[in-house]
Amino acid sequence: MVNAINADLASAAAMNAAQNARAKTPDLAGAAQNPELRKAFDAFVGETIFGQLLHSMRKTVGKPAYFNGGRAEEIFQQQLDQVLAKNISESSADKFSGPMFELFTLQRK
Repeated sequence: MVNAINADLASAAAMNAAQNARAKTPDLAGAAQNPELRKAFDAFVGETIFGQLLHSMRKTVGKPAYFNGGRAEEIFQQQLDQVLAKNISESSADKFSGPMFELFTLQRK
């Protein structure tokens, strides 16, 4: 009788642990279909890649002899690059971040 009670308690504890584990893992099949997650992923990837691209391109161009705005131009140029990276990523980030998003969702399953 005691063995049967211990077996029942052990199986109940195992079922409870399994339910808790399922509750803690997110539904990743739904994550692949979530448009907000995809939009945020595209924005992050696009702005990061295009921001680095614009930053590297600016480094290759020297400062002009005339019409150099100094430190103020450097600050506002960074802001312009942020806006450009955002606009470029909104228009074309999904083309190269699509495979990255698929790998991201597969890895999390």
